[in-house]
Amino acid sequence: MGVVPLKLSYPPTALVVRTLVLVVLVAFTLATGCGNRRIVVPIDMTPSSRVPISAAELTSHEAAVRGVASIVSERLGLPVPPEITVYVYGSRRVFEQGLIEDAHLNPTRAAELSEFAIGVGKRRQLLFNDEYERRGREWLRLVAHEVAHVSQFELAEGEGRGEQWLAEGMAEWVAFRVLEHLGLDSMSRRRAIALAGIRSHASLVAARLDLEALGTPRGFTVRHLRDGSLPTYQLAFLMSDYLIERVGLPQVAEYFRLFRESRDRRANFSRAFGQPIDAFEVEVLGHLRSAVR
Repeated sequence: MGVVPLKLSYPPTALVVRTLVLVVLVAFTLATGCGNRRIVVPIDMTPSSRVPISAAELTSHEAAVRGVASIVSERLGLPVPPEITVYVYGSRRVFEQGLIEDAHLNPTRAAELSEFAIGVGKRRQLLFNDEYERRGREWLRLVAHEVAHVSQFELAEGEGRGEQWLAEGMAEWVAFRVLEHLGLDSMSRRRAIALAGIRSHASLVAARLDLEALGTPRGFTVRHLRDGSLPTYQLAFLMSDYLIERVGLPQVAEYFRLFRESRDRRANFSRAFGQPIDAFEVEVLGHLRSAVR
């Protein structure tokens, strides 16, 4: 598996760099074949990039990550690290291997993730399976979702901290705000789609969300494999959206920051949001059941 390390700089040399990048990537692809390629792109995030106003500017991984990170930082006030390393893989097989070698996941978890995920966010890393179309709204949603995870890891100074449903739901919320900024979607439309998607969700039918299980990475994965990926993420988004609307995005960011001091999920939830998570579960379940009627 070959590696092309690229250090990308800011204007006025950006046009020259992008041209060089294109030449190198084309030559590399021709030499190795698309399916076997692994490309490593370290992106310097300082100084801040100009916030993009159009999705037409975001047609490569480098441009998309840089542009999305600028929106996340400048418009939403969330932190981004000084450098993000982007790994791009040419096939699911190479993506799985990259999750083991670059993201340091165990082989079982890497195999599981590579079956359904096309992007993974780690601390100061983004890993993408590049078999899929690299244009349009849903690709940018994926990039923004994973950049949001990178921001969460900066806040918590580590990975896998906090409620997993909140980490995933907040990442979707951030992604939809980014799309809204770019004029590609609206938060109100995404809320309506999500409410329609969970109308017959097993959790609402059974009147039991089970946030204890949804709060762990493994439990969240099991649930979306059982109940379906889309409705599980829609449920996480709607719960996070309700929480963000109630307390504000800065307070949710503060929740993740609390994990620098303590790994106690329940205590940090109560401290950040002023109620035990069990009480929130009852409250948000009532809200969702009412909203889908």
